[in-house]
Amino acid sequence: MDTAGTFNQIWQQLGWPLVRLLIYISIGLLFANFIEALNWTRKIAVVARPLTKFAHMSPLTGASFSMAFFSGVAANTMLSEGFEKKEISKKELILANLFNSLPTYFLHLPTTFFIIAPLIKGAAFTYIGLTFGAALLRTLGISLISRFLLTGTAVSLDNQKEIAQDNSLRSAWKRTWIRFKRRILKIIRFTVPIYILFYIFNQIGVFAQLEQFMAQNLSFLSWLSPGSMSIIALHVAAEFTAGLAAAGALLADGTMSSREIILALLVGNILSSPIRAFRHQFPYYAGIFKPALALQLILFSQSFRLLSIVTITLFYLFFF
Repeated sequence: MDTAGTFNQIWQQLGWPLVRLLIYISIGLLFANFIEALNWTRKIAVVARPLTKFAHMSPLTGASFSMAFFSGVAANTMLSEGFEKKEISKKELILANLFNSLPTYFLHLPTTFFIIAPLIKGAAFTYIGLTFGAALLRTLGISLISRFLLTGTAVSLDNQKEIAQDNSLRSAWKRTWIRFKRRILKIIRFTVPIYILFYIFNQIGVFAQLEQFMAQNLSFLSWLSPGSMSIIALHVAAEFTAGLAAAGALLADGTMSSREIILALLVGNILSSPIRAFRHQFPYYAGIFKPALALQLILFSQSFRLLSIVTITLFYLFFF
């Protein structure tokens, strides 16, 4: 391959995706800092107040929950900033990240639905309903757990005195820009090398080998219909859309029923999510949080996600 072609390939697969990621992180960071500079945190937290009050979570967690409906990066940035300023504990940071499952689900719902619906038709509504149920189960479950683990936290934070400061747009933007410049350098220092390292892992086939290993060792799923195995294998070894395409073809020619398709997609979701989440989330999580903390957050998040989807899958298997 010529030099120009090699450069273009690296730019398309590494350069531009990395630049785009840093742009998204920068926008989220600016947005989160600007809201904080204006002291709007408590105002936007009102959306989640019934849940956060029940869960003894702080207004900052409620604001992050509200923000997660529009930007996951901004929501996580708010949590990271709050943790560094000791406005929330590490325990609440972990719980808050898990608590944001529901708004994060809604953030990606339009894209997911319009990919799924044309391929598996009416079964898409059931599949979306079940995955929504899993996201709702996670958020409600974390609310209940937080109620016992964070007893008294919300009360103490609510009683903190507001800091008197100039909240004009110009003054708020000045404080935002100062914080942004200090924080973005730290984010770049972690995100860029980790993203490049993961790109190298991807190029030498580390993730592909892991996914193929999982796809080739599916004998424990013999209770599923034979057609399901191809959907799950493609879901794990290739990508979500490949599994969906296979599901759509099998559904269209009558080889599999809607129920079998939905079960296959749910199992594929369970098996494929951990590796993909680590591959896609860790580079930018490590920029927003410290790498060790980012790894903990992803592990907790994926563990609760798997638990909720397994629960929903078993419910659908035995009761429908």
